[in-house]
Amino acid sequence: MSARSASLGQAVAALRRGELVILPTETVYGLAADAANPLAVARIYEAKGRPSFNPLIAHVASLEAAERLARLEAPARTLAKAFWPGPLTLVAPACDVSAVCDLARAGLDTVAIRVPAHALARAVLEAFGGAVAAPSANRSGRPSPTTFQDAIEETGAASAAALDGGACGVGVESTVVSVLDGAVRLLRPGGVTREAIEALVGPLQNSDDDAHRSPGRLALHYAPDAPVRLNVSAPDAGEAYLAFADAGHGAGVRGEQVFNLSPSGDLQEAAANLFACLRAADRTRPRAIAVAPIPQFGLGEAINDRLRRAAGFVG
Repeated sequence: MSARSASLGQAVAALRRGELVILPTETVYGLAADAANPLAVARIYEAKGRPSFNPLIAHVASLEAAERLARLEAPARTLAKAFWPGPLTLVAPACDVSAVCDLARAGLDTVAIRVPAHALARAVLEAFGGAVAAPSANRSGRPSPTTFQDAIEETGAASAAALDGGACGVGVESTVVSVLDGAVRLLRPGGVTREAIEALVGPLQNSDDDAHRSPGRLALHYAPDAPVRLNVSAPDAGEAYLAFADAGHGAGVRGEQVFNLSPSGDLQEAAANLFACLRAADRTRPRAIAVAPIPQFGLGEAINDRLRRAAGFVG
């Protein structure tokens, strides 16, 4: 990609096509996609490299827009009114799961949401009209970009448009706070200090119970009720089967309990379909869910990581 900044209209059009956009915020540059589009979100994981299914922050234009996506109770509204627009992310119960897709929420019943303060980011969000998932625009394992050129060098090749918003004013990622069941917990320190938060809502609870709901933390993912078996060529009687490409079909695997993550063997499609297929398989109430072998490269690494967690092999 050229290092020339795109126009606002070009960026919004790219988001609507399901493509990626480099987006400036006051914290760091983000790699943005339509949060409602699972294929677009899968492109984020692929572009960042060595991906893992952490929940992504849904960026919206206003508190009113946030309240359409999440159930914000009194402590959450207090914090939102004090720190939005700004570098604070709230993790709250999702109330519109279609607006922030399953993949962006990492299969959770909560959504991480914030209203950025950067004028260009807000203009994009207002013009786009929906939530935008935008983790930092760096390749995995590298520092987050805080300048346009650094963002271009990191993930410009994967982006359809890039917006130059100058150097990021905050330069560290947003603070992430969970506001669930009346408890307020600090999940990730960032651009809003603990002290500033505690001045409004009192001492923050110390617990790792909600850590998996935060971007930037080790993710724990949706585990079905049925046990999960991995690297299975054909399921046993009574098992549901998550197929991939032609895996299993040569052995005559058919029926209502077969769910193919990607008939064409596309790892991006498989990543986008993973959570939905696991849930659909679980709804058949099988004795177990057997999963076909998934290649261990590209998005396959993340898919296999997610499946190992679903099977209980974490560590």
